[in-house]
Amino acid sequence: MPTKPTKPTTTRPAPSPAAELQDRAQKLGLWGLVTHWDEVEGSTWIESLLGFEEEERRKRSLERRLQKAKIGPFKPIADFDWAWPAEIDRELVEDLFRFEFIDEAANVVLVGPNGIGKTMIAQNLVHQAILRGHTARFINASALLNDLAAQETGQSLSRCLRRYFEPQVLGIDEVGYLASSGKHADLLFEVITRRYQAKSTILTTNKAFSEWNQVFPNAGCIVALIDRLIHKAEIVEIQGESYRVKEAKEREALKAKARKARRKS
Repeated sequence: MPTKPTKPTTTRPAPSPAAELQDRAQKLGLWGLVTHWDEVEGSTWIESLLGFEEEERRKRSLERRLQKAKIGPFKPIADFDWAWPAEIDRELVEDLFRFEFIDEAANVVLVGPNGIGKTMIAQNLVHQAILRGHTARFINASALLNDLAAQETGQSLSRCLRRYFEPQVLGIDEVGYLASSGKHADLLFEVITRRYQAKSTILTTNKAFSEWNQVFPNAGCIVALIDRLIHKAEIVEIQGESYRVKEAKEREALKAKARKARRKS
């Protein structure tokens, strides 16, 4: 059988350096420069000007995203004491900082007792996500739910829910630390459902999922809420004693040692 002739492949010529500069000016919205391009094309200062503008916009964008995230003060992950928890999957935690879960719109759930480092890990994940160009928000669970519950009309609630849907990464801290109402469970379910398979949520909790019905008593959506939350999720379980208690004991020991030294002197 005769073979069909193959169509010749055509390659587009690479844009000229001048065309690339003009394209960068258009993307920056420098319309005065673009309008008078024929007059300034070839000037040696154009590339420097575009570079200055791009760098300043990147800087301002980062500052805005960090401000909107409201992460609060936190220790860098380099200061995390991996030897302290009795149980933690360090490899899994470090793998999260590759941020493949964002590409998959998967969630991260950090489960463990108080003071074990869950919030520290979550804050670092949110911060690093922003540095990589993502939008993010970090908020305490009670503040989130009280904000939603305070909306007096359906329209204002929709706007509020949209505010928590917009970030590519939403960190919700301390779910389960305070008992909540069935209404709060419904609102959390709404947030998780809207973000489900669309954007990533990082959540910390001191309660096993089997205990969430105690956090949200008489809530009918708990099973569906957990199902959506963990369907595509990296679950990090941390066990051990509170690191804050450890630091408090060490601080008290140092003060006692200093008082003893002063008495001797």
